[in-house]
Amino acid sequence: MHTLEQLRSGALVGTRRLDLACGLAELPDEVFDLADTLEVLNLSGNRLRDLPHHLPRLHKLQVLFASNNDFTVLPEVLGDCPSLQVVGFKANRIEEVPPAALPAALRWLILTDNALGSLPHTLGQRPAMQKLMLAGNQLQALPESLQAAHRLELLRLSANVLTQVPAWLTELPRLSWLALAGNPLGWGFASASDGSSTLPTLAWPDLVLGRLLGEGASGHIHQVQAAHWPQPLALKLFKGEVTSDGLPGDEMAASLAAGPHPALTTPVARLSGHPAQAQGLLMPLIPPAHVNLAGPPSLSSCTRDVYPPGFDLPAALALRIALEVASAVAHLHQRGVMHGDLYAHNILIDPVHGQAQLGDFGAATRLPVDQPELRQRLQALEVRALGCLLEELGAAVNAPGAHAATQGLQALAGACLSEQPRQRPTVAEVAQALQALQVHQATELG
Repeated sequence: MHTLEQLRSGALVGTRRLDLACGLAELPDEVFDLADTLEVLNLSGNRLRDLPHHLPRLHKLQVLFASNNDFTVLPEVLGDCPSLQVVGFKANRIEEVPPAALPAALRWLILTDNALGSLPHTLGQRPAMQKLMLAGNQLQALPESLQAAHRLELLRLSANVLTQVPAWLTELPRLSWLALAGNPLGWGFASASDGSSTLPTLAWPDLVLGRLLGEGASGHIHQVQAAHWPQPLALKLFKGEVTSDGLPGDEMAASLAAGPHPALTTPVARLSGHPAQAQGLLMPLIPPAHVNLAGPPSLSSCTRDVYPPGFDLPAALALRIALEVASAVAHLHQRGVMHGDLYAHNILIDPVHGQAQLGDFGAATRLPVDQPELRQRLQALEVRALGCLLEELGAAVNAPGAHAATQGLQALAGACLSEQPRQRPTVAEVAQALQALQVHQATELG
């Protein structure tokens, strides 16, 4: 984090990224001294209500974050910024997005946790749009123009007041990661898919809280010890507030509905008796040898995960990861759950033995049983997400004798990435093909 003193003294001349969180009520003039270099401006955590009309002087500005401020209208001046691609105004009080406020080069728009009741028609007139995060608003419908957003890949609509899913939404050629939970869609769920009643409870006083294992958008994960429990456990304590993906209560419902699977991180017990009434789920502790398959998307990659330089995998390991994840997603679909965030960064693997674990149900959506065609069309979106993963795994296989595995993974990826959603295979069909490919690879290697 930078300071006003650094900015005013000239110590930041030439910087490409500026982070200021110091109770600002207006943008300091000295920011414009950085116009020839500044690409990322983070103004989150201030008291801003507007931005100056001469903001476009920052002609190299590509990313602007202004979360946790006091905006009630998305500033129209953003639309005049020539290089602006990423706009993030999470957790303000925004009620209006003027049609002119959206930059022409917009790729990634974050308006999570505001008070939007509608969106402008210009939203669908931004051809570069890939990522749109709108959870936690009051949207009743989407602009029809959005059906022209042919590059849109990630869409977060959880915790709004949508009553239906427009037919064109599931026909978008690249949409892969969709979150819809927490809307009054009137969907019927199979009662058997809700496993909450069969899960035991563990009381807070009976747990010994260990080290913090991680923190996500929806909660903290701790290692815990529980008396009379046969396996090591991890506790996810939910924060109870809207996240970029949606509401923690919906995440809990989807986790419970998912049911057990060897390659899924799903709960084995519910928490009771927390002193602050926090909700929590207890899950088997993942062995420490497991690592994340990749890192999350960056500002430049936008929707695709980031792998370390030189990342590669043996063919057998790549195929095992692919098969286990596909089997887990097929299980979810059979249980009426769309994961919504099927990414390598949400997959933990044992780098030696290849065992994979898919976790993080923050963007999951429970699917209707009374609308089978819609259910199938929504599942087809997630098939494309699986295709992205298969493409990445295929690209990582770089070893002698792996030609068949590479070709097989790339061919399956191509089928899953079809821009005609109705032509994609089901996840169950992909899992079957991967199993056959695994057998063929093992036979080829003798």
